[in-house]
Amino acid sequence: MTNPAAGSPDLSLAVAGIRLQNPVMVASGTFGYGPEFAELIDLNRLGAIVVKGISIEPEKGNPTPRMLEVPGGLLNAIGLQNPGFEKFVAEYMPFLRGLRIPLIVNIWGRTIEQYGNLAARFDAVPGVSALEINISCPNIKQGGLTFGSDPRLAAAVISAVRKSTRLPIIPKLPPNTSDMPALARAAEDAGANAISLVNSFPAMAIDIRTRRPILANITGGLSGPAIHTIAVKLVWEAAKAVRVPIIAMGGIAGPEEAIEFLIAGASAVAVGTANFTDPATALRVIEGIRGYLAENGIPSVRDLVGSLRLT
Repeated sequence: MTNPAAGSPDLSLAVAGIRLQNPVMVASGTFGYGPEFAELIDLNRLGAIVVKGISIEPEKGNPTPRMLEVPGGLLNAIGLQNPGFEKFVAEYMPFLRGLRIPLIVNIWGRTIEQYGNLAARFDAVPGVSALEINISCPNIKQGGLTFGSDPRLAAAVISAVRKSTRLPIIPKLPPNTSDMPALARAAEDAGANAISLVNSFPAMAIDIRTRRPILANITGGLSGPAIHTIAVKLVWEAAKAVRVPIIAMGGIAGPEEAIEFLIAGASAVAVGTANFTDPATALRVIEGIRGYLAENGIPSVRDLVGSLRLT
């Protein structure tokens, strides 16, 4: 880990066995595959990079319109468009292997078998630090039921991935559950090394002039500041229920929201929607956390994690 300068707070930590120089990542789906932002910020200052979701075969995604700015956030239905495993490895991994920070690859599938197959393939790819598992996908063998909506289905996916790879695995949990502690425990018991939460919230917008859905997909996922306080509550619930580290995301627009997540029990955070409006948000968050620790006499970011005061 990084050796902090004398008197400077220590931002280094380990999550799922991955050594990070600071607790700030960029969230999958909001940062492309890395090269898109390389001329805008110094990627090597990040704690880690989490790339857009990869499937076995290429995916075109949903028809347009598939993004809509709404009050307090962003509604999107991209549809997990991606180049597929082989093209990703051939075209993007050379660049990503050149970075000095950990690489976390988000993976997804439409069947449990696809998740396991893809995890096994990435197990043989040099330069991958961990796999983030998107379980907010519909299971085509279960009539479209979302994997993450049922702790048993979620556990089945995570278990299949765990058996297929030696890499650390980090399930990304959906927010639309009536029992986040139960879902988080199911993920931990199935072999998760850490947990990412939350994914975007299912949402919908209607054009009142035409009385039609604005998104071609009808519904999409809501992200951004509008979901932040709900995400904080879910992270707090999950942190009390599991022993594995939590990577929190949802409406981080600056250091304050990230610090909230850490106090609630998250070990690390991921900046998402804000990347679209200010690609340097993650770097501002890093420096803001450093300043907060210094101002409050906290020697290490690890001392901030789970420090919520209830009395």
